[in-house]
Amino acid sequence: MTPLRQRMLEELQRRNYAQSTIEIYLFAVGDFAKYFHKSPDLLGAEEVRRYQLFLVNMKQLAPSTVAARMSALRFFYWKTLKRRDLYFDELPMPKAPMRLPVVLAPEEVTQLIEGAINLKHRTLLMVLYGTGIRRAELCQLKVTDIDSKRMVIHIQQGKGSRDRDLPMTPRLLEALREYWRSERPKVYLFPSPNKWDGQERPICSKTVWHACHNAAVRAGLTKAIHPHTLRHSFATQHMDSGADLRTIQYLLGHSDIKDTARYLHLSQRHMRAAVNPLDQLDIKKHSLQEPPENP
Repeated sequence: MTPLRQRMLEELQRRNYAQSTIEIYLFAVGDFAKYFHKSPDLLGAEEVRRYQLFLVNMKQLAPSTVAARMSALRFFYWKTLKRRDLYFDELPMPKAPMRLPVVLAPEEVTQLIEGAINLKHRTLLMVLYGTGIRRAELCQLKVTDIDSKRMVIHIQQGKGSRDRDLPMTPRLLEALREYWRSERPKVYLFPSPNKWDGQERPICSKTVWHACHNAAVRAGLTKAIHPHTLRHSFATQHMDSGADLRTIQYLLGHSDIKDTARYLHLSQRHMRAAVNPLDQLDIKKHSLQEPPENP
């Protein structure tokens, strides 16, 4: 690791950034330097502009990914190098299209879970749908996070470095117990099959993605399904069941209720509650008549 990279790492750690964010930021600055074949401290505003165009036009990255890369460069120049000559706030960002997430009906979730290739994959899919947690939070779950006496699952340092407790149903507890009796995980609830230095490691997030994708294929589901689809489905089902926004916000671990409000657009209960203006019209029933003959 170069001294400059080490310095940026230390600045991120001093501010207690999440490990996933640290990895993204370090990769972004490294990719920026690789594109110009120069050390990033020798580059400036013009190179940042050209790099952004490269990400948008050539690599065609998603707007959110481009924004994350720009945030990484802003941190590098402002916090690591203490340079204020780059005005990132004036850097235009590609407009992100507003798309509603894919949501599964309860019968489709049943098909997905039953399509799991083994008990481990079946259980992690049940945890994803039964709690609405993020894929990264699932990977970091430990055996000790399952509190059967209080019937909650502890989420330790989720997104935004926030803890929260999620309710656990008897059905989910039963599934977790069946899984534990079979697999006997020691530290992490879903450990990786690979070990380094004899230490148990958490399952890779990519493994969770493949477990979900493969189950969808085996179940014959044609929707684009990934682990976050179960999170969307969890939130929408709670909304349809009458849960209020604040409750769902807490369960999902959202810092901004605007992120939770998107599920109002997906809630069948709210859509059915809205009165359609067409139904308010007193329209007489149309009587079928033969068209008049031409004279």
